[in-house]
Amino acid sequence: MNCGYQLGHDRANLHQTVYLQILGAYANVPRNRKSLTSPFGSCPVDTPETKARTFLRREGVARSRDLERAGVSRAMIAKLVERGAVSRVSRGLYTLPNARTSAAHQFAVVARHVPRGVICLLSALRFHRLTTQNPYEIWVAVPSKAWRPVGMTTGIRFVHVSQRHLDDGVEEHVIDGTKVRMTNPAKTVADCFKFRNSIGTDVAIEALREFLRQSPQKTEALLRHARVDRVERVIRPYLESLA
Repeated sequence: MNCGYQLGHDRANLHQTVYLQILGAYANVPRNRKSLTSPFGSCPVDTPETKARTFLRREGVARSRDLERAGVSRAMIAKLVERGAVSRVSRGLYTLPNARTSAAHQFAVVARHVPRGVICLLSALRFHRLTTQNPYEIWVAVPSKAWRPVGMTTGIRFVHVSQRHLDDGVEEHVIDGTKVRMTNPAKTVADCFKFRNSIGTDVAIEALREFLRQSPQKTEALLRHARVDRVERVIRPYLESLA
């Protein structure tokens, strides 16, 4: 009986010791770590910072509403910015600090602020390497009756066009994880002649010359977009002289 009692007593002490060790391990887990782990395994605990970093690592740039959908509240976003875990690019727009971004990163920022917009004219020329111009503003085509977007508007040059014009010759590029709508090279050159009073005829001619050098087989595509822009008669003499 004494042996049985002693064995039961030893088992109880062992269970108690293990239980206390587990509690001690849990108590020693730092509360300010970026990614907490369970004392019972290596599975990470999903914190708001982890969610934000994971989302921004995938998307590159995100609006506050995007982060909210990912499970990060606006109050937490503000705390993450204050701690330096997240960088505020502009009003309501965030990215990771020291994130590796391309030269066209601002296009991704604008695309987040103006999702219905299309990068066009001088900005699209620069992207397609059809000009020596280096515009300090980003040119964005938007629907003719669209409201001026709230937030990042400095550094953007809005061009109001019809929906037919807006839908013509648009292609998508993924820049720093963000889908950016932009006019294709042929459409961009045609647009330059349509808006030659705004950007300069010399810029339009330079773009046409470079386009013909890069893509001499795409003159028909250029004329098709020129018809949509109603500048076919304007562009043909320059096209014939440069061809």
